[in-house]
Amino acid sequence: MAGPAHVNAIKISTNAAQYFVESYYLALNSHRESITSFYMPAAEMPGGKPLPSISFNGNQIANAAAMQIMFEQQMPPSHYEVQCYDCHVVNPNYVAEGTQGWPAKTGKNMTILVAVSGYVKYGSSKEAKPRGFSESFLLVPNPAAANTRQRSKNVKEWVIQTQSFRLVV
Repeated sequence: MAGPAHVNAIKISTNAAQYFVESYYLALNSHRESITSFYMPAAEMPGGKPLPSISFNGNQIANAAAMQIMFEQQMPPSHYEVQCYDCHVVNPNYVAEGTQGWPAKTGKNMTILVAVSGYVKYGSSKEAKPRGFSESFLLVPNPAAANTRQRSKNVKEWVIQTQSFRLVV
């Protein structure tokens, strides 16, 4: 039987994944100007690899701003329909710079893997054929949400550190 901390982590990660999936795909469908707000601030991993790490159908996207520009200026209108998603706590003891404002007892110092699958239609035509997609995210605590002085209702508690999107053939 799982202990209280494990049960709390499952509840927090499930709620975070549900909120993330609902709001992220709504943004892709109709609020593309907000896409960058779903990503962590730019950072570097040891060795120089930039974060967030974004892969869209096998193509590396430079950063969150480039992802937003791609959707706003290069992609046709889209309609994403999520069929299912799942989540798992990857690291229950994650502490990043700026997230020390969340005490460990809140359970929010963790990373969450979110796996999503569904259908997407590109274009505004009713004849647009739905394509299957699969997408994975690694969500991390948002440093801006951890700082109670900066927190507002518009600040997301979880942001994307790593993302991989694929259309299904």
